[in-house]
Amino acid sequence: MSACRVMGASPTPRPLDAKSLRAPRVWASPVTQSVDQAIAGFSPALPLAIALSGGADSVALLVACAAKWPGQVMAVHINHGLQAAATLFEDHCRALCEQLNVPLQVRKVDASKQAGQSPEDAARQARYMAFSALAPEKYSDIAIKSIAIAQHADDQVETLLLALSRGAGLAGMSAMPAHWERDGLDYHRPLLAVAGADIRAWLAKRGVPFVEDPTNQDEQFTRNRIRARLMPALRSAFPQFLDTFARSASHAAQGQQLLDEVAAQDVELVARSADGLPRIKALQALSRPRQANALRYWLKQNFRCVPSTAQLSELLVQVADCTTRGHHIHIKVGNGFVQRSSDVLTWYNP
Repeated sequence: MSACRVMGASPTPRPLDAKSLRAPRVWASPVTQSVDQAIAGFSPALPLAIALSGGADSVALLVACAAKWPGQVMAVHINHGLQAAATLFEDHCRALCEQLNVPLQVRKVDASKQAGQSPEDAARQARYMAFSALAPEKYSDIAIKSIAIAQHADDQVETLLLALSRGAGLAGMSAMPAHWERDGLDYHRPLLAVAGADIRAWLAKRGVPFVEDPTNQDEQFTRNRIRARLMPALRSAFPQFLDTFARSASHAAQGQQLLDEVAAQDVELVARSADGLPRIKALQALSRPRQANALRYWLKQNFRCVPSTAQLSELLVQVADCTTRGHHIHIKVGNGFVQRSSDVLTWYNP
């Protein structure tokens, strides 16, 4: 594997609950912006932590936010330890933060995947655990309130295409929200409406160096194949595709929000009053699509568990067949199991 390179910026690009329904996730406006426009419209609760990888996007985000809120911004670098270049990334982040006079927290995480878990999901969950630990962190005697992540408009389209390649539903086609809450922290993607090429041009104009991740060129990863092969073709055939694809993602997000609102009502309807567990007989009274929607929502909200299409289909079959006391339900769902307990369904992770 080739070592990562520190580069001068080039203009050439290369989980829901009732509370979240009251304050729903916010998706970016499907119209591309400049870096300066995006930062001007970004108003997080301060102090703010920037997720800093050392790549062009997170470097631009840190530089812009540190200039806008001097003394109110810190950086956090997550070292996954997954590639030989990890130390070089960390060293570059330390040098940049020292130059900007921005405090830096470096967190080393274990991104080992569990059985049935993708490497990407394992790394993402490890990052969230590290970010969650920032909630009680004190900066200028005030706990960190917000975290900003530097995904941009190209990343949004790649995420949508990746979801489509996997047969995703509305949740997947919604791609990435611009704002959401998790574990007491506000998360933001302020550059989600900015093209990747514009970010690098912004850095080049200011002479700010960044690190080039060698794994971005490895086409064994589906996202990298999308970036290398599909994105240039789309840009040539449909010059406005960043805007139009983002608009489609926004429409999907609105549809998913409506499904979540219906699911929340149905979960409350079928819940056993003592503990909120879904009653099998009450589930059977719903149509099959509403059963699927309610069960998917219940699993995600309570256990951060997302069933596969096959797992959910099998669960629906078992719920439909559960007409006698002796009917047994025990199905692998996510990283745990759904099972029958008397007249309700439960989920556990052994």
